[in-house]
Amino acid sequence: MRVYLAKNLREANRNNAADNRKILREHGVLMVNMMGSPGCGKTSLLEETLKRLSPRYRLAVIEGDLYTTEDAQRLSPWTQKIVQINTEGDCHLEANYIGHLLAQNPHALLDAEILFIENIGNLICPAEFDLGEDIGVTLLSVTEGNDKIRKYPLAFKETQATIITKVDLLEHVDFNLDQATFDLKNLNEQAVIFPLSAKTGEGVDKWCEWLEHQLEKKK
Repeated sequence: MRVYLAKNLREANRNNAADNRKILREHGVLMVNMMGSPGCGKTSLLEETLKRLSPRYRLAVIEGDLYTTEDAQRLSPWTQKIVQINTEGDCHLEANYIGHLLAQNPHALLDAEILFIENIGNLICPAEFDLGEDIGVTLLSVTEGNDKIRKYPLAFKETQATIITKVDLLEHVDFNLDQATFDLKNLNEQAVIFPLSAKTGEGVDKWCEWLEHQLEKKK
């Protein structure tokens, strides 16, 4: 019985994701789903991304978290179009959550050119739920170690880009960038890899340029 329930839930999520994708396509919105462990640097990178892109594009954010609005407050200087969702225990966002937010906040979210989702900090559950995004991005910090790619392959296999964060700390941690690149390409040959540091700015411009290219492709 549980197996059938799981299948029904997954099927419902796929249908909701397809509905979200259709709505976003009709409005010309590029949706980017950012996933990664707690502390991997999602908010810091999003902050730097908004800072660079906000002068030229209409940007919006769905900020997912278990509790608090602290991350949304950090991002507010760069866009006022931020919608907070607190799951209060759920370890991931689902497509129906996003669909409700799109319906309830059309002026904030569907008027954007790029809509970022900062998913719940987790390398497992978020990878299993399509939200209707155009681009899935997984972040991995060098402080987490090389084994995470092999331990949690789905998070890296199903996304279009992997961002290796905090590369300014490489000399202080036991992380092999070449090994990470090999493991990532072994899982997903098509994935784009961005080593960067939100703190120093290294690699952030390349990431933003890639996003702009994805937006142009959608147009």
